[in-house]
Amino acid sequence: MTSSYSADQIQVLEGLEPVRKRPGMYIGSTGPKGLHHLVYEVVDNSIDEALAGYCTHVEVDLNVDGSVTVTDDGRGIPTDVHPQTGKSALETVLTVLHAGGKFGGGGYKVSGGLHGVGVSVVNALSEWVKVTVWRDKKVHTQLYERGVPTNELQVQPDKQSRHGTRVNFKPDDQIFTHTTEFDYITLASRLRELAYLNAGVKITFTDNRLELLRADVPKVETYEYKGGIREYIAYINRDKQPLHEEIIFVQGERNNVQVEVALQWCTDAYSDNILGFANNIRTVDGGTHLEGLKAVLTRTLNTIARKKNKLKDGDSNLSGEHVREGLTGVISVKVPEPEFEGQTKTKLGNTEVRGIVDSLVGEVLTEYLEFHPSVVDLILDKAIQAFKAAEAARHARELVRRKSVLESSPLPGKLADCSSRDPKESEIFLVEGDSAGGSAKQGRDRRFQAILPLRGKILNIEKTDDSKIYKNNEIQSLIAALGLGVKGEEFDVSQLRYHRIVIMTDADVDGAHIRTLLLTFFYRYQKALIEQGYIYIACPPLYKLERGRNHYYCYDEREKDRIISQFPANANYNIQRFKGLGEMMPAQLWDTTMNPESRTLKQVEIEDAAEADRIFTILMGDRVAPRREFIETYGCQLNLVELDI
Repeated sequence: MTSSYSADQIQVLEGLEPVRKRPGMYIGSTGPKGLHHLVYEVVDNSIDEALAGYCTHVEVDLNVDGSVTVTDDGRGIPTDVHPQTGKSALETVLTVLHAGGKFGGGGYKVSGGLHGVGVSVVNALSEWVKVTVWRDKKVHTQLYERGVPTNELQVQPDKQSRHGTRVNFKPDDQIFTHTTEFDYITLASRLRELAYLNAGVKITFTDNRLELLRADVPKVETYEYKGGIREYIAYINRDKQPLHEEIIFVQGERNNVQVEVALQWCTDAYSDNILGFANNIRTVDGGTHLEGLKAVLTRTLNTIARKKNKLKDGDSNLSGEHVREGLTGVISVKVPEPEFEGQTKTKLGNTEVRGIVDSLVGEVLTEYLEFHPSVVDLILDKAIQAFKAAEAARHARELVRRKSVLESSPLPGKLADCSSRDPKESEIFLVEGDSAGGSAKQGRDRRFQAILPLRGKILNIEKTDDSKIYKNNEIQSLIAALGLGVKGEEFDVSQLRYHRIVIMTDADVDGAHIRTLLLTFFYRYQKALIEQGYIYIACPPLYKLERGRNHYYCYDEREKDRIISQFPANANYNIQRFKGLGEMMPAQLWDTTMNPESRTLKQVEIEDAAEADRIFTILMGDRVAPRREFIETYGCQLNLVELDI
């Protein structure tokens, strides 16, 4: 463990000037995602102190004035003079990009955070930042405005001999022009995740915005999980039926790479859900740690199956898909020098990690399963059952494969395709029923918009095995039209025929149900479609207001009431309520819902993968009691991010 931490370990790489000019390069965007990323950058510094063994408690406060305060009980940012800049190490960290204890290798053995831009970018993009450091029996404070210090470092004696850092910042509304208001649920899900991934760290999250809360007292939640990712698995599976009660847990370190794995199979699930993390970052695009885990699971269970005579000579091996059916897993690795790949930098590329995960997990898993024969029998029986179901569905699978992969094969007869063959500019509307399909086909731009009408409600694949999925006509049409191929195969974007898949249903209960069934299909059949941002939801208007020669389309009750309130008291006007898309004229549907110049689409995103998995299980699974409780408590709300596209 590294104990020394001083100014000479703060390595300077480059200046801070470009950050305010091009903030998107450093935090992804200046929308809500980038805004919340500021909090994550500060919290990651505190978590790094915890990983190094010096911090046990992190406090995050949302304040009435719109600022955020993050306080930890770590060592405190160094305050002595930095040899390269001539300023205090604290001011160097806050005013120089890529200056910190993570770059030289001396301050931290392992550090989290995706971009590593740190608190200097938070400082540059904030209206003001106040930093307090408790260190060496002194209290150090300094104030900054838009990245520039407004005073010298103030030093006072500290009678309490505290240690740690407090960063209080207010996002700059000149940068974050969309909103500077933090969303409690978004931050809570990330903080909860961090607490699961770092066993024993206590995170206290407080919302002091009483007016926003419509409450008399602040909202306080504490996240502390001694069991770490084991408790994470229990949280994800709490509405499922586990195949085995004990959660299988592997923990170890090899070549300075720390590995933690937790696994539990469930009886009432037909797909797997494995969450991968590298240095506390969710690796949605996978990587070498997930490759290693999948390989060792398949090899280990096939070896044991042959040893126990579950597989006879001449039987083919169980595939990874069969072995993982019903599995919920979390793998978290901590790598000294992580290499992130992919467009979103969320795929771990370190080649050595695959072998480390494979060997380490293989040893512990084999030993565990040999000492728990009843558990391995249950897992193998489920895998063999999955294998048999897949064999029964082979003919249908091959049919789907031919329809979706071969260019010369016929597409579904009801698909009104677009003339463009460039998937990047093409989009497909999944429309409920023939009536709405007719309006959409007439109103669309045939050059780049395709229409696929769906008859009735598609199959709920949450509680359906593969053999039934591939026999269902609507599902077959959907798979073939989109070019999805076979469930379980790695997502191949080159086969995807449209890069915008738009769910367009009526604004009623049936429409909401069909939308949820489609989202369940995409989430369970090919989750990468959602994770990589290909799924959207159309927003048709609920009302048309007509007054004289003017007309207004209203997308919710509030907008309708607002427009009516602006009319003169004695004005005559008509209100048309659109009960379904089929009631709209093709030109109306184009103007309001399909025209890229005037429409609003909502892009479906997964902010909290564990929570998404749990909600799909509750809403679409077999168990009635959790569903009733959920609906009574929350209502059916989907977490969607609205984008003007």
